[in-house]
Amino acid sequence: MYAVEVNDSIYVLDCGLKYPENELLGIDVVIPDFSYLEDHSDKIVGVFLTHGHADAIGALPYFLDKFPVPVFGSEMTIALAKLNVEKDNKLKNFKDFHIVNEKMEIDFGDVTVSFFKTTHSIPESLGIVLKTSEGQIVYTGDFKFDQTASSEYATDFGRLGQIGANGVLALLSESANDENPKPSTNERDIANYILETFKYHEGRIVVASVASNILRIQQVLDAAAQSDRKVVLTGHDLERIVNTALDLKKLHLPTDDVIVPFNKLNSLDKERTVILETGKMGEPIKALQKMANDPGKGIHIDPGDLVFITTTPSHAMETTVAKTKNMIYRAGGEVKAISDDLNASGHASKNDLQLMINLLKPAYLIPIQGEYRLLNTHAQLAREVGMADDHIFLTQKGDVLEYKNGEMHLGQGIEVGDTMIDGIGVGDIGNIVLRDRKILSDDGIFIAVVTIDRKKKLIIGEPKVTSRGFVYVNSSHDLLKESASIVTEVVQNNLDNKEFDWGHLKQDIREKISRYLFDQTKRHPVILPVIMEVNQHHRKAPVKAPKKVEEK
Repeated sequence: MYAVEVNDSIYVLDCGLKYPENELLGIDVVIPDFSYLEDHSDKIVGVFLTHGHADAIGALPYFLDKFPVPVFGSEMTIALAKLNVEKDNKLKNFKDFHIVNEKMEIDFGDVTVSFFKTTHSIPESLGIVLKTSEGQIVYTGDFKFDQTASSEYATDFGRLGQIGANGVLALLSESANDENPKPSTNERDIANYILETFKYHEGRIVVASVASNILRIQQVLDAAAQSDRKVVLTGHDLERIVNTALDLKKLHLPTDDVIVPFNKLNSLDKERTVILETGKMGEPIKALQKMANDPGKGIHIDPGDLVFITTTPSHAMETTVAKTKNMIYRAGGEVKAISDDLNASGHASKNDLQLMINLLKPAYLIPIQGEYRLLNTHAQLAREVGMADDHIFLTQKGDVLEYKNGEMHLGQGIEVGDTMIDGIGVGDIGNIVLRDRKILSDDGIFIAVVTIDRKKKLIIGEPKVTSRGFVYVNSSHDLLKESASIVTEVVQNNLDNKEFDWGHLKQDIREKISRYLFDQTKRHPVILPVIMEVNQHHRKAPVKAPKKVEEK
């Protein structure tokens, strides 16, 4: 997420999420910190989206929950954004979406917003131009240049030249792929590579892809039809995305029967089956691990299966991908990754980045979207095409660039961090909980301690409940108080039962507390009931005569 502030107006560019690093145990996703925007919410004009991937729209439900402002994007982007927002019950009535295209301009008074077509792995990706009195600010979003791209994906080079001729003050250009020394493979060659793989493998094929990579899904469908195979979609989210793309005619079925319902999977010949796996939240790697390790419910890897990884994982995922491949081989499958043979990235190569700079001729360059070393590589590429060091800004989270009196400089920064999402909890997970999770497992542990007098069928004092790695105790008093009440009720019901059983009591506590905590937090901590008993000996102890104590 990036914000451009012009006078008293803030223009938000993309609203995405990222997937957590390995050390963020149990965290589902990470979204931007909205603190600055909360302090200046009255200035927000709207959110302008470049494309429909999670890194551009994933945080939109959390954002709109705080700031119900207009959302602008292409038809495909808005359709996917709506699917994302509709998952939040609080936003079901939000309707302030606006479809734009590369021919439109929106006049906000002191700023005019326009758009230009870019090439990415999803149809109708757009770059954004903010025209101000001081010059144009250009935000590329994710892009690459591909001379063989079809009309739905082709970059409008003429429009880029026009934008450059009108004067670009600042260029915010992506940097995600600038370390890759290979030139980007064009999508026509990638399509042929997928078709070749489908034709020459004799068994079942499990294709791992990102759910919103519409271009890759189209290539898989085309290759399946040409190799006389049927495609089975896994997961409700994938079906929704595919159906949306079909309705908008951004995805085309080569034959009417190329997609087969999931419940028909077992009736298909393995030699003619393609399973399209995208995993939870559109990320397939963890789903592949489950398929390789879990022989129970769902799809599992069988001997002879080919797992075809058509996504290009980030550098941070390399260790996870290596472990996943090992699991697949142990299950008897084979692995083929498109990234091993081709540079199949949807992001700009070194040459692409330099060409973008030459087309737009910006006064200032701000490399974005990538670790610091990637931003630094982008800066070096800019120096190679003649940009001066003092006109290139390598920024970090919270940095603020100001343009005054004809010069851009680094201003006073703001304090921002990452907001971690776990279940329905937003920002309630901090370093203390994460430290405990490294020891106690993904969702932590919840402990309930209660003392009873079974003979008298009484609870001695209130139950004591606490947690480690589940919620931060100091900010969850109501949750713990209600949990203690549930423990009290469950224990008393078991004490009143004539057929008292210790095992049943502990299991009853686990089930009731687990259900309540999941309803409240959408998490499943380990529930540890600790039951202590007083008056355990029911026989009367012999009464001893008191000893005489002499007074001194």
